[in-house]
Amino acid sequence: MRFRTNLLLSNTDAPPIAEAMTWVRKTEGNRRLLNLSQAVPSYPPAPELTVALAEALREPATSLYTDILGLPELRSALANHFSADYQAQVSPEDVAIVAGCNQAFCAALLALAEPGDNVVLPAPYYFNHAMWLGMLGIEVRAVDCFAGGGPFPALADVERQIDSRTRAIVICSPNNPTGAIYPAELIGALNALAASKGIVLVADETYKDFRDDASPPHHAFKQSGWRESFVQLYSFSKTYALTGYRVGSITASPEFLAEVEKVMDCVAICAPHVGQLAALYGLNHLQSWAAAKRELMASRKAALRKAFGMKGLEYKLMSSGAYFAYVKHPFPDRASKAVAKMLAREHDVLCLPGSMFGPGQEKYLRLAYANVEADAMPLLAERLLESHSSVRA
Repeated sequence: MRFRTNLLLSNTDAPPIAEAMTWVRKTEGNRRLLNLSQAVPSYPPAPELTVALAEALREPATSLYTDILGLPELRSALANHFSADYQAQVSPEDVAIVAGCNQAFCAALLALAEPGDNVVLPAPYYFNHAMWLGMLGIEVRAVDCFAGGGPFPALADVERQIDSRTRAIVICSPNNPTGAIYPAELIGALNALAASKGIVLVADETYKDFRDDASPPHHAFKQSGWRESFVQLYSFSKTYALTGYRVGSITASPEFLAEVEKVMDCVAICAPHVGQLAALYGLNHLQSWAAAKRELMASRKAALRKAFGMKGLEYKLMSSGAYFAYVKHPFPDRASKAVAKMLAREHDVLCLPGSMFGPGQEKYLRLAYANVEADAMPLLAERLLESHSSVRA
């Protein structure tokens, strides 16, 4: 290629999942691959949802654009869902529908920050967050969550990273990659800190429906001035197994969403119409189905935690929840990517290295266990145990 491309993109790492897939052995006779690289549900959408969508596709209107910020009935249904789940009052005007939570983050941060600004990002962080900020020329101010034992950032450490160019604090809860669920009190404290500094707390809550109990994840929406300092991001992809339908949301002040609308009009115009119909059907009809899938994920988490109690296993489970487990590997002299490649090539376990999730993460691996059945967790532990001797031989 003889022409120059955007250096901000050229200096951004390649998509991590695609890179990890190149580590898998392509030889005959491989054992079953335990693929723990990507957070994808192992099950399809509910059958009744696909039937409803088949009918919707017969309607000519389904092929058309929706309003830029989404179908009014979906915005209303999601506002009602949030109001009930957070025991607060969220209005349809506070909700924008976008093409998945990655686009929600991209649009929100493009609306918040300019090149030369910075954003505070607790590490380990979701790699796409850092990738997008780098593409925009926005500095990542990483805060080590494990500095005090983890898996959450210390409020004082976050505050030390804030200066006149800081535009937001970004958290992900339940967290990708650790699975850890931020305590409501910590989210409240971070929100109060953001408000005191004239910046915004951005909360990616893609996995909120897979939390441990039914109590509100936080109380930010209950604060009278929440629209001045809080932006929430959400996805339907995991809750209703709609990863390919690309539908998520941003909840914020209508004034902020007016800026987001400009981004959407240039990038996608609107989220896919059929995806929005799928999300609306899920909210209206699939609460029992979604609850059963939460129980399924909880059983996989329990099986994984039990498997890590296998005698002699030196991999340490640091945190787990929602779709993820964060693990400390037992090879202090090896980089995390080298360990991940070894597990893929020699032990048929595909996972991601901690180095993909920010600075200071070379000791760790991320296991995305959502697409691995509970009865396979002992096999995972056996293969990890097997790796001890192969490295030390």
